[in-house]
Amino acid sequence: MSGLPGKMDRALAALAEAALEYAPACFANSLGAEDMVLTDLIAKYQPNIEIFSLDTGRLPQETYDLMQEVRRYYGVPLKVYFPDNKLVEEYVSVRGINGFYDSVESRKACCFARKVEPLRRALKGKGAWITGMRRDQAVTRGALEVSSFDADNGLQKFNPLLEWSNKDVWSYIRQQDVPYNKLHDQFYPSLGCAPCTRSVTPGEDVRAGRWWWEDPSSKECGLHAGNARPVAHGTGVQPPSRERGDAKQAEPA
Repeated sequence: MSGLPGKMDRALAALAEAALEYAPACFANSLGAEDMVLTDLIAKYQPNIEIFSLDTGRLPQETYDLMQEVRRYYGVPLKVYFPDNKLVEEYVSVRGINGFYDSVESRKACCFARKVEPLRRALKGKGAWITGMRRDQAVTRGALEVSSFDADNGLQKFNPLLEWSNKDVWSYIRQQDVPYNKLHDQFYPSLGCAPCTRSVTPGEDVRAGRWWWEDPSSKECGLHAGNARPVAHGTGVQPPSRERGDAKQAEPA
């Protein structure tokens, strides 16, 4: 847990800056472990920050369960944005219901219809948006900053947990008894749509289970279009171990 209090202070400072200097600010909550840490921090310290999620129509049941749990546990509204049905229908008619497996182009077209277009609606009129991205999650995320102007969406973007490790995230979840997605107990460190996400094995990269049929350098959905420059990063970041029973008590690798 070394260094976590300082990292928490910096995360809270970033949230305060977003809320006070770039209002209205919003938080894009994908309901993964990092985003549940931010949900907890926002609910406790910056409740004026709007929290929203994107329901792509292909999410795992465990993610829907957590959506409902967030509403019950925190008593804060979780605004949900859905895809434009015409865009999805057009995609399916041209490429097929599972056409995203055919090529990177087809996969990104699906992500656009189900994620990017709804995100643009969610961000409309906002001064800043907040994400749970961490630097060590993927080769595409090494050049991120805690706060920077998002030219693609035309507003400020904050990554308050940028320097947090996987161990930091799970230490906070254990300490604060934060609800989390139960897929993490099944070795899903990175969560997305059900057909595009699988569990990982010990030693695999944290995002190896996302779009596993693609090259790692292409593994972004378009929500974070600026993550273009690959850099070296560590591997072996894992979800909590199941060997000791309760994931909240287990020490992540």
